[in-house]
Amino acid sequence: MPGPTEIVALLKAQSIQHVRLYDADQALLLALANTGIRVTVSVPNDQLLGIGQSNATAANWVTRNVIAHVPATNITAICVGSEVLTTLPNAAPILVSAINFIHSALVAANLDRQIKVSSPHSSSIILDSFPPSQAFFNRTWNPVMVPMFKFLQSTGSCLMLNVYPYYDYQQSNGVIPLDYALFRPLPPNKEAVDSNTLLHYTNVFDAVVDAAYFAMSDLNFTNIPIMVTESGWPSKGDSSEPDATVDNANTYNSNLIRHVLNNTGTPKHPGIAVSTFIYELYNEDLRSGPVSEKNWGLFYANGEPVYTLHLTGAGILFANDTTNQTFCVTKSNADPKMLQAALDWACGPGKVDCSPLLQGQPCYEPDNVVAHSTYAFNAYYQKMDKSPGSCDFKGVATVTTTDPSHGSCIFPGSHGRKGTRTNGTSLAPSNSTSSGCLSQYHYNGGFFTSSLILVLLLCAVV
Repeated sequence: MPGPTEIVALLKAQSIQHVRLYDADQALLLALANTGIRVTVSVPNDQLLGIGQSNATAANWVTRNVIAHVPATNITAICVGSEVLTTLPNAAPILVSAINFIHSALVAANLDRQIKVSSPHSSSIILDSFPPSQAFFNRTWNPVMVPMFKFLQSTGSCLMLNVYPYYDYQQSNGVIPLDYALFRPLPPNKEAVDSNTLLHYTNVFDAVVDAAYFAMSDLNFTNIPIMVTESGWPSKGDSSEPDATVDNANTYNSNLIRHVLNNTGTPKHPGIAVSTFIYELYNEDLRSGPVSEKNWGLFYANGEPVYTLHLTGAGILFANDTTNQTFCVTKSNADPKMLQAALDWACGPGKVDCSPLLQGQPCYEPDNVVAHSTYAFNAYYQKMDKSPGSCDFKGVATVTTTDPSHGSCIFPGSHGRKGTRTNGTSLAPSNSTSSGCLSQYHYNGGFFTSSLILVLLLCAVV
């Protein structure tokens, strides 16, 4: 996977303003410093028991992973565990203690107003989810849910929910139409109607979110906003996953973005956009499980997009034309000897015009193997029409959307100037009412491998 420097360069080039990490990786937090990017860090599940049983352990975690990095790194939220009730039920009894201990450490550091605390849950904790008005949480977890909701209410935090229409569709045995899962337009007679409220539902996402709102109402909590901490669609699957395709992934994520940015809200709360993280930034080729588990990313590990989102009418999320604004550069941790060998190949058998690297020519300075190989790698990449595999050079090169041109040294594929940041809009509806959770701490709007994952936030601000 790319290193922290390459990840942050991609985030900046794509104008991504908010990321979620599945832990609190120190190198990445340092790389995110002074970027302005809003960062959500996480307490991994394997650290939850220790933190939930000891106030001191929680305080040490906050000191090491939060206080040591703010304000340079703009940490705005902490996820305590991930889907604890469904994946680590033995830790459920201490979940609220862990949340409270983390929050107490923030209060002691006077950071509790700018950094909110919650815990992401799987939507499977909601039972009888359609019609949404009949939904309720699995009552086995009431001893956890009720005190957690009291905490969220008192601190102005939100219920974090992972919503996956892909799985709802897959597990419905044909009951849920594919178009309904993908946000595709439905004729009125195909819309799902809640017989109790007469609300019409045109997509699975809204139905699940409203089911969560109704389930909270069932426990007498009516003013806690919801943030979707994971949602997406895989672009590739095995033979048992025929709907995990590039076209469906593109359709789902593009429509999800449009749905959030259009201030649509849900039928229960129209006009209140639901801030949403897209899972995930990178494909994870080493992840275990079915083929789909490896293919939720928007980008390959080398920085090339898996697909270009269709965002007409919804503003610009990624670079204006991601696939045509890419360059090949050296990796920051590449071995100099391997770089030199790759440089020699590019300028020899690779038939790249390396004359601009000669002394006295525009790209001679800086005179080092990193700068020279970056020029040669990119020249080869552009000469090969950016074909897959043409930016690898035995693992020492990677694709970037940041133009590496400098001074009078204009790289092939450049428009003649160094592009440090591509124009784009933050994922914020211009005239919406926020769900309340994110506006309190100024969210504007993604993934490594299993322990360090970035997620992209579609955000609603007042």
